Amino acid sequence: METQLDPMKDDLPLMANTSYMLVKHYVLDLDVDFKGKVIEGSIVLFFETGSKYRKTSSDGKECCQSQFDETCEMRTSEPCHIPMINVSTCSSKMGYNDFASGKEEEATSDENSSHSNNEQASGISSSKDLCGIENQGNKDFLLVLDCCDLSVLKVEEVDVAAVSGIEKFTRPAKLTGVPQELENLRNQIVHELVTLPADRWKEQLYYFTHCSQAPGCGELLFSAGTWSLEIRKSGIQTPADFPHAIRIWYKTKPEGRSVTWTTDQSGRPCVYTMGSPINNRALFPCQEPPIALSTWQASVRTAAGFVVLMSGENSAEPVQLREGILSWYYYVSMPMPASTFTIAVGCWQEVKQQPFRQTAAIETNIEFSLPSSQTDFRWHEEICGHVEYPCRFQNPAARLQAVIPYRVFAPWCLMESCEENLLQLIPQCLSAAYATLGTHPFSRLDVLIVPSNFSSLGMASPHIIFLSQSVLPGGSHLCGTRLCHEIAHAWFGLAIGARDWTEEWISEGFATFLEDIFWARAQQQLSHDEIKGQQELKALLRWRRLRDEVQNSEEELQVLRPKKESTGELSESGASVVKYGLKAEKIFMQVHYLKGYFLLRSLAKTIGEVSYLASLRKFVVKFHGQLVLSQDFLSMLLEDIPKQKGSGLTVESIFQDWLDTSGIPKPLLEEGETWKECQLVQQVSGEVTKWIQTNRRIRKSSKKKMKQDELVFQQV
Repeated sequence: METQLDPMKDDLPLMANTSYMLVKHYVLDLDVDFKGKVIEGSIVLFFETGSKYRKTSSDGKECCQSQFDETCEMRTSEPCHIPMINVSTCSSKMGYNDFASGKEEEATSDENSSHSNNEQASGISSSKDLCGIENQGNKDFLLVLDCCDLSVLKVEEVDVAAVSGIEKFTRPAKLTGVPQELENLRNQIVHELVTLPADRWKEQLYYFTHCSQAPGCGELLFSAGTWSLEIRKSGIQTPADFPHAIRIWYKTKPEGRSVTWTTDQSGRPCVYTMGSPINNRALFPCQEPPIALSTWQASVRTAAGFVVLMSGENSAEPVQLREGILSWYYYVSMPMPASTFTIAVGCWQEVKQQPFRQTAAIETNIEFSLPSSQTDFRWHEEICGHVEYPCRFQNPAARLQAVIPYRVFAPWCLMESCEENLLQLIPQCLSAAYATLGTHPFSRLDVLIVPSNFSSLGMASPHIIFLSQSVLPGGSHLCGTRLCHEIAHAWFGLAIGARDWTEEWISEGFATFLEDIFWARAQQQLSHDEIKGQQELKALLRWRRLRDEVQNSEEELQVLRPKKESTGELSESGASVVKYGLKAEKIFMQVHYLKGYFLLRSLAKTIGEVSYLASLRKFVVKFHGQLVLSQDFLSMLLEDIPKQKGSGLTVESIFQDWLDTSGIPKPLLEEGETWKECQLVQQVSGEVTKWIQTNRRIRKSSKKKMKQDELVFQQV
């Protein structure tokens, strides 16, 4: 590991050495203990050798090449073309072994390293007695995972070769029983498994499950630091030879920063991931850098009466393991960063529509039709640019699905409010999003009203949205706009992610801009002028909020691309930092939402909304399932509309005016006076002024009466 990595105290370190080994799939097997406020169990990680050890051979195929001349065959990725799949045929009842009785086994040690749960003082530098790959010589290769606030109990290699039927993933070879040959065989099996074509995803999931249950075949040495978990195997000096399937036994800590233990609005215990700045590294050891796109599956056991919601393609049904204990199983087949994994366990109640309201909602969906130009666009065939997975953009049935299946969950005391204010809005907002951007990237959606200690209005994750209870009393407008914002993240933030987390505006700016577009289309009863008035009023309010924030925050936190030219760059090992990621005030700032929104709004006004939205749809088709930088979007937009080049609008000018500088962008300052011309803005401003004047008169009258009462009292 690189000892020169020395972020500021406000930077979030991403320690995983993804250039050497890249996790492709996680299998979590967990128990939730509300009494002890811990989640414990195991996680199995399946790896592929990292990009630093890949090169292209003369026949065009990828192969694995290390500085030690270790080679192995690699399969080339193929274009994504997936037939229609009925995902419901995958059972959610796959069995899992009970938590091993030996999980509390004492750690062992040798002369070079030891198992350790003690946090290292430095937190950034590697352990003194463990050496990273940069200084290999005769030292062992060191696998580094992102990890924080976890008690790691044991790390072991998984004997995937012991799984029945796994022979199909091995090449014919005569084994002599030499340990190195057995290790190569196991790694070959994992390689073949993680590179199966997308149309065999069910078979892949089946073998991931059974491989995760295979016995261990030797403990690995590990050391846990403040921010990382370092693992090695004695005598193994290269990533190609390191075990590609490992199992980690661990448990969370009650004070862990990735999950919150609390009570819901009905006073019942619950736990959920609340979007911590440190992401999920205090929930399970993982590779945090966005480049580590992976799939996952999880089996979670909890007491009867609790409901487990999670980022998963399937709507899990509980399986009773024994009296009072239920197991919930979820999976995803679309590779995404581990930071997007979300779980919520509580006594949630599903909110269901009454029959008469359900009929009205169905009628609303039927009435919501697509413009013919958008329908034509949706059938435009293109080869996907992402790694292979069962992609909905290549599924004819998914491309026509305006409203994906959805459910709403809430504490018992909020069910009536959810039915009245939220439930009927979801199909309208989903239809509006589909009409704007096309195919829904995810096959289903759960919406959960989270406990009152949730610090935001909402948070989107794959297949699940958290909403604050604060949006419910605000009527359909507040609830609808927030729902539209979180739905927009399915495209921008999840299906298309930022390659560098410092470019938050790619997620939040787009979601803020699109919430207005979605909500306008969801409100079918409003006229064009009424919608435009709403949008201009919101733009004015956002401008004032941005102005206030700029005046009262540090300049360094106002820059949307703080790394500038080095944005997206990684160290040799793949480790990096999220600049200012741990700065306390950054959590409450809106600058990435607001400046990003105003940039996109400015581009839409310059180019024209129709052409601009068409370019957005084209961008989604081209880049879904991938990680992007700002220039990827801006370059495509300007190339798509070449007439803008004559006006001097360039990627460099946008960087200079909007992304690389603090304060309010100059183009936005020039727009400040235009909002006064909006009729709705004038009307609201007049009503606010009248309200202020009325309150002043009331206060003045009250003060006068108080003085009169005081005189009377003195006379008495």
